[in-house]
Amino acid sequence: MFLENVKLGLYSNYKIGGPARYFFEAESVEQIIKAVVKFRQIQSSKAKSYGRGGDKIFILAGGTNILFNDEGFEGLILKPNIRFIKREGEALRVGAGVPVNQLLDYLMAKNLSGLEWAGGLPGTIGGAIKGNAGSFGGEIKNIVEKVASLDISRPGGRIIVRNNKNCNFGYRSSIFKTNKQNEIILEAVLVFKKENRRLMQETIKRNIEYRRQRQPLEHPSIGSIFKNIPLTQVNEDYKQIATKEIRINRYKKPGQSQTAFFPIKNDPFPLIPIAHLISETGLKGISCGGAMISPKHPNFIVNVLNATASDVKNLIELTKNKIQKKFNIVLEEEIIRP
Repeated sequence: MFLENVKLGLYSNYKIGGPARYFFEAESVEQIIKAVVKFRQIQSSKAKSYGRGGDKIFILAGGTNILFNDEGFEGLILKPNIRFIKREGEALRVGAGVPVNQLLDYLMAKNLSGLEWAGGLPGTIGGAIKGNAGSFGGEIKNIVEKVASLDISRPGGRIIVRNNKNCNFGYRSSIFKTNKQNEIILEAVLVFKKENRRLMQETIKRNIEYRRQRQPLEHPSIGSIFKNIPLTQVNEDYKQIATKEIRINRYKKPGQSQTAFFPIKNDPFPLIPIAHLISETGLKGISCGGAMISPKHPNFIVNVLNATASDVKNLIELTKNKIQKKFNIVLEEEIIRP
């Protein structure tokens, strides 16, 4: 039933990752349940021979924000590939495996607005919901009416349907992310509004062009490594807010009052762009092995020369240490590490 020793680099935008002990791509709820049951039977029969993590199930969506280990994954990589788009009254019911760009094409054809901010965004609808993806002031939570998921923490699984409020959407987060791998998003009901197609095309084109100019799309990456920093997380002792910028004291010692100025962006609320902080540390262009902190957008760590996961992790830790030392800010990763 399962594929074995599948190289995970083939399923990640990063092109990084060792072999998965077991791999299965499911096209229906029934196949998902069957795969989970089968894997747990294998667990039970080989419990003593399992190494570290050999009993784990990891749910893989589009692989656009995943950093797999060089050693691979000892358990089961389960990739739900449930793809459909159906009208449901004034809303759409969409399978979790539908690529974001495919849904955008459908919406354009129907003159339905609400997802233009995702123009050029990789990944699937399920992955976008899990991480409450967003950009240009928009977030996926703004169009979600309800989400159906499969709880695999009990034998046979249990389908749960949540409304928007009960999904606990937060900044790049949701209940499906905080619940770790206990739930698999199956489908969602999304709501849109009618809009002029030309206006939608202009917005999408503008967003795609912005990404092309500002992001290092010429190299494999998994997008932004760190979450931007909400102003509420910055200690009041170290900031003064102006209309469109923030001043952060870079030194805490007496007599060292040099400050740095950074723009504030509303995406979707006031944030300090982490790329600017990284720039201030002088880490642009720094490399480790085949990985590099992008000079074009320093919140991207790009795979420029057959990078390993260890190369990327070293740069992540270097960046965290530099930012904490210089600004007394603890960075939170946006990416997922199985």
